[in-house]
Amino acid sequence: MDASRLAVVVAAYGEEDRIGATVQALHEAFPGSLVVVADDGSPDGTAAAAERAGAQVVRLARRTGKGGAASQAAEVALASAPELVLLCDADLGASAARLEPLLRAVESGDGDLAVAVFARRVGGGFGIAVGFAHWAIERLTGLDLRAPISGQRAMRASVLEAVTPFAPRFGMEIGMTVDAARAGMRVVEVEVDLEHRATGRTLRGFVHRFRQLRDFTLVYASRRLRRA
Repeated sequence: MDASRLAVVVAAYGEEDRIGATVQALHEAFPGSLVVVADDGSPDGTAAAAERAGAQVVRLARRTGKGGAASQAAEVALASAPELVLLCDADLGASAARLEPLLRAVESGDGDLAVAVFARRVGGGFGIAVGFAHWAIERLTGLDLRAPISGQRAMRASVLEAVTPFAPRFGMEIGMTVDAARAGMRVVEVEVDLEHRATGRTLRGFVHRFRQLRDFTLVYASRRLRRA
């Protein structure tokens, strides 16, 4: 693929130790692409690390949550008139270089929105939040997804325009999937060998998943009301 036609959107918060490797891997895998990082009011050097690695950084003065930050980065990305857009989590590190299968799935016409399924599961809790996300998407669209909240996604620019602005905070992926499916777009999953920072069964991890579940519930309710 011609990477000059590609824009990459990354929302980051407190990822000073990993964002540089993520951006570097993206540039190495997709030379000539535009990488836009929205720093969601990080208290550390996330923004500076992303800039050093060659990303265009959107600095948010205060934390808005993943969906809000990614929406602002998406707006900047779309202004560059790309053909393809890749969404990528900030903590993938060097494994971000392995995201090309998602783009190939879109270019070949296999799907309009390609979602990465991690080939290897790392960390995680008891599956309550992910289970709810799976149920919510299936209930609203009929889709049976293995990775309902995966943040690694590829699409054409026209699809991104149709699903933005994203749902707030951690509701971003559920809202995006539901909105795409309801618009008649085909959602496909692609297994990719990726690595990320696992939260695990720690207090911090459980707090994170509680916040996810809260946002999942809110986005489910909002999309259900839209259909009604």
